[in-house]
Amino acid sequence: MGASLKTGRAKGGRRGRARGHTPMHEINVTPFVDVMLVLLIVFMVTAPLLLSGLPVDLPAAKGQSLNLNKDPLTVTVDRTGKIFLGSSEESLDVSQLVVKLKATAKSAEDDPVLFRGDRQLVYGRVSEVISAVREGGFKKFTFVSGPEDIEQGPGLAGRK
Repeated sequence: MGASLKTGRAKGGRRGRARGHTPMHEINVTPFVDVMLVLLIVFMVTAPLLLSGLPVDLPAAKGQSLNLNKDPLTVTVDRTGKIFLGSSEESLDVSQLVVKLKATAKSAEDDPVLFRGDRQLVYGRVSEVISAVREGGFKKFTFVSGPEDIEQGPGLAGRK
């Protein structure tokens, strides 16, 4: 019961070959995978560079992570006792720290100051920095620590 219409042309021309191809229903994912691999490599290389601060051997401790809305002010004391404010590479003495903190405390005295101190730092130096932060006008002071060493067990972390 079917009818066919023949136009009289042979099936050998351009139109005949074009009608013979069916559209491909598959998506070529190779370019997508290539782009994803390049992005993965880029993020793997740049992620360690995004960590702010100076290299300090932080003590291990259990605790809750901080939920801060904006970038906090960070005071870093390295193994030799040098004081750094924020991500600056320039070391400060205690009096310079107090002056700089007083200048910023006017607008952010309720914000916490994060203290990053090396695990082998002398306690007296830590005490000097804490009193300087309080003298600088900040009321909230938080210690930053690294993740706990699980292999060594609690209480033994950091001992060698």
